[in-house]
Amino acid sequence: MSTADTTGSNDSAWDASLSHLPDHIRRAIEITPAASTRERIIDITTLGRRTGRARRIEIFFYRAAGATYLCSGAAGAATDWHANLLADPDFTFHLVNGIRADLPARATPVTDPAERQAVPAEIVADLNQSHDPAPSGRLGSKTGLTVG
Repeated sequence: MSTADTTGSNDSAWDASLSHLPDHIRRAIEITPAASTRERIIDITTLGRRTGRARRIEIFFYRAAGATYLCSGAAGAATDWHANLLADPDFTFHLVNGIRADLPARATPVTDPAERQAVPAEIVADLNQSHDPAPSGRLGSKTGLTVG
């Protein structure tokens, strides 16, 4: 899932949403290709789609095309966090390394085929790793971050 409009047409709105955050939090989210793996790890809390109970997991986030994306290493396999966000897109984005903050967020599924292909390619290029050109099955969503 990503933190922005799934079509990619609303990237400026996502950039604007980060501008309301305190500088130290915004800098932690606006990671660059130089960011370490540790800096890309966050926790998210979703509501269980069947139980309604809070579920907190560790996950990677990435910045691409002016938006924040949540990605799992499930290689296309179904994940509970993704299903939970499809059922209820509101969640908490927890910064846990260095800066600590619990931010209300809203996920939007990435369904546009062009975005599903372009964003993983941009992420991999930024990370300077080899790339399998197949779209990522669990480039789950963009995340809209707001401070409540």
